[in-house]
Formats: sequence, C-alpha cells, structure tokens
Amino acid sequence: MSSAQPSPSPQRISDIAEMRTQVAAWRASGERVALVPTMGALHEGHLALVAEARRIGRAVVSIFVNPTQFGPNEDFARYPRDVESDLRRLGAAGTDAAWTPEVATMYPPGFATRIEVSGLTEGLCGAFRPGHFSGVATVVTKLLGQVRPDVALFGEKDYQQLQVVRRAVEDLDLAVEIRGVPTLREADGLARSSRNRYLEPAERALAPNLHAVLSAVAAACRTGAATAPAIAEGIATLEEAGFQVQYLAVCDAATLAPLERVAGPARVLAAAYLGRTRLIDNVAV
Repeated sequence: MSSAQPSPSPQRISDIAEMRTQVAAWRASGERVALVPTMGALHEGHLALVAEARRIGRAVVSIFVNPTQFGPNEDFARYPRDVESDLRRLGAAGTDAAWTPEVATMYPPGFATRIEVSGLTEGLCGAFRPGHFSGVATVVTKLLGQVRPDVALFGEKDYQQLQVVRRAVEDLDLAVEIRGVPTLREADGLARSSRNRYLEPAERALAPNLHAVLSAVAAACRTGAATAPAIAEGIATLEEAGFQVQYLAVCDAATLAPLERVAGPARVLAAAYLGRTRLIDNVAV
C-alpha cells in the first residue's frame, strides 16, 4: 500500500520516458504501481478506482480522450474536458501521478497499428459502434506499455470493454493484472458516468429505470426460466418509460455469448438512449 499522503495535485507527466523513469523508481523501492485509465471528466466512480489503486500501491491515473474509439457521428467533439478540475480531484484523492499524453504522443505521424479482438466485440455495443473496441484495445495496450503498471483497474459498468481488455492482455502476454471494480451508483441506482451530465432534468429522473429493469431481468433469470420473455418485458418497460433501446441481453459472464437460460455466471447488459444521451449498464446474475 502506498505510504504517500494526499497532495494538492498529483505529479503531471506527459513524456513517456519521464513516466517510465518514475514508475521504475517506485518499483525499485519495492512499491507496486496501479493504473486507472480514464478519459477525464472524473466522477466518484473514477475516484473509487483511485482508492482501490492506492490500496495496491502507487496510483497513476491516465487522462486521454481517445479519438480512435469514437465513431463519426458520436460525441468526441463535445465529450466533457476539464483537466485542471480533474487534477484537483485526483490530488484530493491522493493520486501519485497523472499521465496526460497528447494525441501526437499517443498517435505520432506514421502510426499504423491497431489491435483487433474478435468474438467478444461482435455483439452488444460492438454491433452499434463499429471500430470502437479496436480503438479501446489499441489505446489501452499503448497505455499499459507507456506506464508499465503491475495492475490496471477498470470499472465494471463498461463490462464488455473490461472483457475485451482482459482478452487482449492475455492474448498478447502482457505482464499486467487486469482487475474489474464494481460499478459505483447514485442513491437511486443510476450508474455513475461522465455522460450523465448530458441528461436534462426530466431525463435524469427517468434514468434509474435502466438499472431497475436490468435488476428485474436478472431476478427472473436466476430462477432458471427462459431469458427471452424477461428480455422482451424489460425492453417494453424501458420503451414505455421513454428509452430508445439498442439492446438488452443476457450473456455468459466470460464469453458474452447470448444465453437462452442461465446455468452459470451471467450478466444482463443494456444500452439505451434517453434523448441524446447513450446510457449503458449491466448487473450480475
């Protein structure tokens, strides 16, 4: 566990060589290093990951809005950015270093490599966001190579992303542990997300229905009943509440293959729009 005390702001590093030198120094003194990859716009869910990182050792948080995981009609341009505010929050949380590379550092001229993970990426969000998970797998692989942490922490809210990263790390023999951290929720059940700030007040009041429906579907599936009726009822309930549902599915927890009945670890996952805001969530079965 890190012995460092919380500071007004973490050490901010934007140079790869400097980042690696700092991590090597920590490791030489016998400390472990945990990385929390983010795109900024930090909220309490991110800070829960930082707290877990501090329990492991030195906490490094990356802030990089990755252009390669946004589609042409998605919200890259309007994605919330406030690095100075993020740094203040990270300092208060006791973060040891903030890794803030520029786009030119991450994708220099001539960059020509992408990581593709098949199977896991072909359904759920992958069906609606072509190229998204290739962008995620590529940037995470680069972040792991730049920081060289012992552990990297990801929230379970982005469950498909977590499974894709685990697969890439295992397949590429990367020497890092990928650890999922349970989703942090508001008091009414809504999963904490940077995109929640897009919600209009009336939409914010409706948003907790997503978690409520997923929980109801999970409860129905735990009985061993067929998943299809519970899924159909869940979709109907969400649409009646004003959601535009992209998918609601019951999947194997490891492979994300759709399940007709639950006989082992599984997840209920969904993505739906409220107005212009795309919300995702999942619950364990």
